[in-house]
Amino acid sequence: MTTAIYLLLCAFVLVGVWYGWQWFVGIRNQQSSEPRTPRASDTALGFVAQFFDTLGIGSFATTTATFKLWRRVSDEQIPGTLNVGYALPTVAQALIFVAAVTVDPVTLFSMIVAAIVGAWIGVGIVSRLPRRAIQIGMGVALLLAATSFLATNLNLIPGGGEAVGLRGVALAFAIGANFILGALMMLGIGLYAPCLVLVSMLGMNPLAAFPIMMGSCALLMPVGGLRFIRTGRVNVRVALALTLGAIPGVLVAGLIVKSMPIAWLRWLIVFVVLYASGQMLLAARRESREVAAPARS
Repeated sequence: MTTAIYLLLCAFVLVGVWYGWQWFVGIRNQQSSEPRTPRASDTALGFVAQFFDTLGIGSFATTTATFKLWRRVSDEQIPGTLNVGYALPTVAQALIFVAAVTVDPVTLFSMIVAAIVGAWIGVGIVSRLPRRAIQIGMGVALLLAATSFLATNLNLIPGGGEAVGLRGVALAFAIGANFILGALMMLGIGLYAPCLVLVSMLGMNPLAAFPIMMGSCALLMPVGGLRFIRTGRVNVRVALALTLGAIPGVLVAGLIVKSMPIAWLRWLIVFVVLYASGQMLLAARRESREVAAPARS
């Protein structure tokens, strides 16, 4: 293990500890009469979602779809709840995969920094967006996620090459793309699937995407999550449950299971996520009509 990778792993640990403490302080200082004891069902959701997330499925689209099915979290709180609840589990993912998978340090570090900067800018915008804008954004995001799952099942996503790093124009393009993906994370659009497609299209080994995408999220999600907590756009009870369930899910998948055939699960997710996308976009349409009706009268 190189010194640079060792320092990055230390950074993950420090950020995780700092984020956990800041989250505790932020919640303690909030005045709220809402219950905060986690539900068992939300904890189980966190375990299952992050188990498959660690194996490469992604968790944002599936968790959002479940929120819509269960009517658990208000639409405007979904991006914040996802980023807050899954931040610490993603730190655990990053520790496992950055230590285990070889990737060029220049490519790894530059793409991670780009994603963090994108998230910092993106969360400032998302935290002020009206409910309908978030509904439309997440509806489109879910539609794109379903398309990604479908493309994977039909073997339309590039298989990638053998490279473990990028240079020149390819690296500059990857940095710019990861900046955008980091910003979109704050809207609840998962980074994993598009990052995997990105590095594969640029000729990298798809396995090299895992430390890049997990390392990016491990540092950008705490940054964005704390800003969501400060603005109050997060369901604290659900986020806490997701964290408590998700960390064991990551450890079981990353350290014990490691890999399994999941193509069949992607087909199920395509239909579930398409349903959630439709529900989100219909909700935005209804809200638009409700706003327009008093104006006409």
